[in-house]
Amino acid sequence: MSRWHGGGRRPSRRRIIRLRIIRGYARVMSAPERTERDVTGLLNMAGHALTNRLAAALADVALTPRLQCVLVHALEEERTQVELAALADLDKTTMVSAVDELEKRGFAERRPAVTDRRARIIAVTAKGRLAAEEGQRIVDRVHAEALGCLTADARATFVEALGLLADTAKDPGPQPVRRARNR
Repeated sequence: MSRWHGGGRRPSRRRIIRLRIIRGYARVMSAPERTERDVTGLLNMAGHALTNRLAAALADVALTPRLQCVLVHALEEERTQVELAALADLDKTTMVSAVDELEKRGFAERRPAVTDRRARIIAVTAKGRLAAEEGQRIVDRVHAEALGCLTADARATFVEALGLLADTAKDPGPQPVRRARNR
């Protein structure tokens, strides 16, 4: 009779080590207990779903959420490309692509700024104004549909709370330290 309680051949040393490792990881790798709901995950999922809905709805009028955002901010007042990029939370390269697309469609044009000839003002054309107005109706409809499951009071509270979270998000907190390039 075999000395091993499972019967059969004795397991190899390698198999014994692998089993010990696997069993050890099972104990060590348990997830930590959550004390708060995963708000980041919920906001990311909700934002992703809403962005997809918005993109699909705006596609009907040949706009994207990014182009709509730039058009609306450019209509609010005379702004440079850099100012619009900051308002729309776009990096410079993405902003250049967005304005190129708006110009190609005849929705906007770049004009030199009066105060700084290196800066460019993004001026919305009459065609761009019409597109922005139609796009805003779509954005408002999609937002109303997304919030439609909430009562009026719950909607107001929710939107106010999101506004508070967004305001605190403007403080980026500690930034990673960038090492100097060796030239």
